[in-house]
Amino acid sequence: MKKISTPNAPKAGGHYSQAVVHNGVVYISGQLAIDPKSGERNLGPIEEQTGQALRNVIAIAEAAG
Repeated sequence: MKKISTPNAPKAGGHYSQAVVHNGVVYISGQLAIDPKSGERNLGPIEEQTGQALRNVIAIAEAAG
């Protein structure tokens, strides 16, 4: 099992990882609408929050290859 970490997504809290790869499958932890650069949560409209959460997932998936 390989842990995945990227500065392009919010840091994982507690004992969690942003993602792990096991037997060729990437398991990405749930993502909130947090800007990885500022660490601030996006409290705007749902469209903005969804966009930020998906950008976080994409950044982690890219880091996993």
